[in-house]
Amino acid sequence: MKKYKVRVNDKVYEVEVEEISSATSATEVEKEEEKEDVVKAAQTQTTAENISGEKVLAPLPGTITGIQVKVGDQVEAGDVLFIMEAMKMENEIPSPVSGTVKAIHVTKNAAVDTGELLETIG
Repeated sequence: MKKYKVRVNDKVYEVEVEEISSATSATEVEKEEEKEDVVKAAQTQTTAENISGEKVLAPLPGTITGIQVKVGDQVEAGDVLFIMEAMKMENEIPSPVSGTVKAIHVTKNAAVDTGELLETIG
């Protein structure tokens, strides 16, 4: 893997790029990524079941386009936790309670269904 710095709109991102040799097919890489996603999903589900607190659920299906908080942040009821795109509109997902963010169960650009666990606040 090689590390590069990429500038997009005056913001610098550090990225890692893996070269795929001619012996490795794109299908092999996709299968490996699918396995990683399944493992991460299983770990998230197990972790979510073990964390107590107020569960923040997706109010509608859509794509998480922004995560406004991080684990450990103090939030007040009504604070914006996520930005979700649904039906070509951006929707703010507010905190239902005041407390500390205990866990975030989704990533940016994740597709979520109605009722899917997004965050736990304690």
